[in-house]
Amino acid sequence: MSAKNLNSFNVKEKLSNTYQYFSLPSLGKRLGVALDKLPFSIRVLLEDLLRMEDGHLVTKTDVEALARWSPTNGLEKEIPFIASRVLLQDFTGVPVVVDLAAMRDAAQRFGVDPERINPLFPVDLVIDHSVQVDLFGSPDAFQKNAEIEYARNRERYAFLKWGQKALRNFRTIPPDTGIVHQVNLEYLAPVVAVDRSGTSPVAHFDTVIGTDSHTTMINGLGVLGWGVGGIEAEAAMLGQPMSMLIPEVVGVRISGRLPAGSTATDAVLTVTQLLRKRNVVGKFVEFFGPGLSELSLPDRATIANMAPEYGATAGFFPVDNETLAYLRLTGRSEEQITLVETYCKAQGMFRTDQSPEPSYTDVMELDLNDVVPSLAGPKRPQDRVSLKEAKASFIKALTAPVKERGFELPPAALLSKRPVDMGGQQVNLTHGSVVLAAITSCTNTSNPSVMIGAGLLAKKAVEKGLRVAPHIKTSLAPGSRVVTDYLDAAGLTTYLEKLNFHLVGYGCTTCIGNSGPLPDPVSKAIKEGNLVAAAVLSGNRNFEGRINPHVKANYLASPPLVVAYALAGRMDVDLTTDPIGVGKEGPVYLRDIWPTQQEVLETVRKAVRSDMFKTRYTAATQGGRKLERPGLSRRSPIQVGFYFHLHQEPALL
Repeated sequence: MSAKNLNSFNVKEKLSNTYQYFSLPSLGKRLGVALDKLPFSIRVLLEDLLRMEDGHLVTKTDVEALARWSPTNGLEKEIPFIASRVLLQDFTGVPVVVDLAAMRDAAQRFGVDPERINPLFPVDLVIDHSVQVDLFGSPDAFQKNAEIEYARNRERYAFLKWGQKALRNFRTIPPDTGIVHQVNLEYLAPVVAVDRSGTSPVAHFDTVIGTDSHTTMINGLGVLGWGVGGIEAEAAMLGQPMSMLIPEVVGVRISGRLPAGSTATDAVLTVTQLLRKRNVVGKFVEFFGPGLSELSLPDRATIANMAPEYGATAGFFPVDNETLAYLRLTGRSEEQITLVETYCKAQGMFRTDQSPEPSYTDVMELDLNDVVPSLAGPKRPQDRVSLKEAKASFIKALTAPVKERGFELPPAALLSKRPVDMGGQQVNLTHGSVVLAAITSCTNTSNPSVMIGAGLLAKKAVEKGLRVAPHIKTSLAPGSRVVTDYLDAAGLTTYLEKLNFHLVGYGCTTCIGNSGPLPDPVSKAIKEGNLVAAAVLSGNRNFEGRINPHVKANYLASPPLVVAYALAGRMDVDLTTDPIGVGKEGPVYLRDIWPTQQEVLETVRKAVRSDMFKTRYTAATQGGRKLERPGLSRRSPIQVGFYFHLHQEPALL
């Protein structure tokens, strides 16, 4: 859609010799407002209003009201927000496409050309919610799970193929490419988009709304976005603004750096606990301060991803040099990277350590030096507990009154044990036995440091002679195929597989409840003994019943800790002092196999390459290109056009 500004403010200027843009600094001068004191996220909203101002959907009054935002003024004013693109996943996206198809049918009945019914804004649909972990612990788990996925969803996929071919401004990312939010981060988001629908191209901030709550992950890249309902998404793609109250913005000043042994997962669990206590529901959260320069882009994305868990509408990180470095790593063109840098600097929106500190509704402090290895559980993502206290926390939850712990467990069952025969190997299950361990979710599989960390820990564990017990359902479900590439390049895949963490699929699996059934002997023992079995996953949600109906205690943890607890096999263990297992030469402790920061960094530098992103996403989005077809080995490329052959490659805007 072209920018409809009627020159109420006359601030349309040229950016280099190619683009025009609506200048925030010029608007600030005209209104006599110091816009550099506004939160970065509010300025993104302001540019959106300024560009779309037409005297009807967006008025001059709307623009002025937002430009005069302050921490103390009344925020009861509603403004219209028109996102520049819409992001769908297949569960919530299919009804949207169904409605578009119905609208085309209605248009035809009224004698109107049905092909006129199309989204007005770019729409991307990523098929990622349909794969389930039916098979695990074997080299062909990915192949078999993908075959089952296609058999279950043949009609849905055929329908989405129709939408892909028939609709303009609509792009489909095929199954087993990755998780919608990770694909958005690594490929879809331009950060600065270009509207070419008018007489001259107009550069503007990329903004997005999606039919999934964790759309917020993209805020780590400096793109303002959040999750909405399907009806709101449909209205947005058809050009209707979304009404919203001018938000409060809570600033989180970050200082220090993550200490050795702590990960981005530990940081986000700390942030989730901190912000849940402060109540940021319905508010923007914006991160600032010198500590931002110590956080990698994937670390920021990890924190932004879990905004729904800490309650905020969005958790925003401004664009800076780290953003540019990530765009370059993930294969964006140099032309696009130059546009992002030039545009953000022209708008006064390029963060440096010397940038003025914006004004916020409230300010909280987070010293990264204080972040310690952590888990969250047994049933809520904000229930963070340090690794050192995890054992005591589980035992307390197990023995607490039902109202406090949430488990329906009679006291007489506290000492129960149930024997399980796993192919001739006897295992005794009891309360706290880990029965499910999953490296899953866009939250963490988007972050090479924790994925490489998990692989290095697995390597050290195998070399020490440790193994994972056969009753534990293990899975590796990366958020993109690039993760598999760099784990292969680092030589770590084989060690994860030796611990039964075989590839099971690319998509939202355990984190959304698609963990699949537990082995029959395990589920039978849990039911007969009324056991409080445990799951450890690198996801973002752990509500009881969500992960698996037979698992009552669910813990969120970093990928390395997922592997560690799979090795330990139980939750009533203190991994900071107790052995994690017995190896070839006796007891092995977590400290013996935990990779150092230097080991992780060096491996990431060697294994994660820009060409991996370019190759994978080129193959996934261009019909007729070579791609590893789901249902076959990831190392056997064949055509995927049978299911998804893109007839064109639509522009990002």
